[in-house]
Amino acid sequence: MEIKPIARIHTDFSEKFGVPRQAGLAPSLTGKIVFEPEYKNVQAVKELDGFSHIWLIWEFSQCSDSKFSPTVRPPRLGGNRRVGVFASRSPFRPNRLGLSCVKIEKIETGGENAPIITVSGVDMTDGTPIYDIKPYIPIADCIPTASEGYTAQTKKYKISVNCDEKLLSIIPENKRQALLELLSNDPRPAYNDEEGKEYGVTFAGFNIRFKYENNGLSVTQIKEV
Repeated sequence: MEIKPIARIHTDFSEKFGVPRQAGLAPSLTGKIVFEPEYKNVQAVKELDGFSHIWLIWEFSQCSDSKFSPTVRPPRLGGNRRVGVFASRSPFRPNRLGLSCVKIEKIETGGENAPIITVSGVDMTDGTPIYDIKPYIPIADCIPTASEGYTAQTKKYKISVNCDEKLLSIIPENKRQALLELLSNDPRPAYNDEEGKEYGVTFAGFNIRFKYENNGLSVTQIKEV
């Protein structure tokens, strides 16, 4: 079976560094799903507005081809502990398919490019191919008694973020909360806890420089790209 993209999602991330490791970790991050010409038909999303969330099946398109490895190193486990690739959501997997549950914010059914679906809580780079969209159905998709494995120890990981108001004001107001959320998820490599080391993330057309100090992240510079 061959699969091809039905749509692409447009987000504020031009590169994968800084993208949240899971959907929903930064609720204010938004994206627009724009369908490929073959699937650009408003009938295809009829009654989708009755659902609050959708599943997206997509491709880790910015990961280079590599040979199959049966184990991977989840970043939030420190970058050294190995788990089975199928016990992870690592992008380095045989078919490089991702699965994300995102919230529907708006469905546009009018205009030349309709339908367009605006979603929030995204964890994808700009232009990521979408292969399928399915409604999230609570009675089937939510299992309260499910065990969560090693993610039980990593799910609440957050880090404090310090950003001067003058610096933050450079970012458009409707993007500021999303920026703080993505930084609070600590985009640094998990194995590097070096004090004072500076990193940069490109977000919404800006380069944001930050460093680790006093057990948190401090934003040092924001420049338009």
